[in-house]
Amino acid sequence: MRLLEILIRAAGEGHEHDVTQTPSKFLPEGYELLFGIPASLLVFGLLYKFAGPVIKKGMAARTAKIQAELDAGEAARSAADIEAVKIREAKGDIASERSRILADADAQAATMLADGRARIKTELAEVEAKALADIASVQSRVGDELRAEIARLSSAAVDQVVTGSLDDATHQELIENFIQRVGAQKAGASK
Repeated sequence: MRLLEILIRAAGEGHEHDVTQTPSKFLPEGYELLFGIPASLLVFGLLYKFAGPVIKKGMAARTAKIQAELDAGEAARSAADIEAVKIREAKGDIASERSRILADADAQAATMLADGRARIKTELAEVEAKALADIASVQSRVGDELRAEIARLSSAAVDQVVTGSLDDATHQELIENFIQRVGAQKAGASK
């Protein structure tokens, strides 16, 4: 303490001493140290005793919360990794499914094409057979019509020739022969 007083006097020589100022810029007055140090120790002790466990508990809770968030993040990341693997597998399955569907479509198209060709050949054969039958029918009908026309024209020509070249006696004889034949046929048919 004596040293402090000497320092204060040396610093204060030639100056008047101000009561509102401490003699040292760095050290407080002695009585302030006497009351300040024990009061500070008492406050720090009470804080350590009562606030320490609360702070420690809060820090532990914060640590647990952060750890839970880290664990949840890790679980979410692993779930996302699993989902990504499933998506990649599904994508691979999609490609193979697409290939399978395209192969099935190609096979069905080939089958339909072959069936269509066979059906067209069958229908073509049926149409051709019908056309040949129609041609034969038309030929037969035309032949019959032609024969009938020829017979009609022949009959008309014969009538013209016969009536023009026959005399009345030959004509009369032909008519009587015709009547006798018809009568003989009717008589033979009625027996």
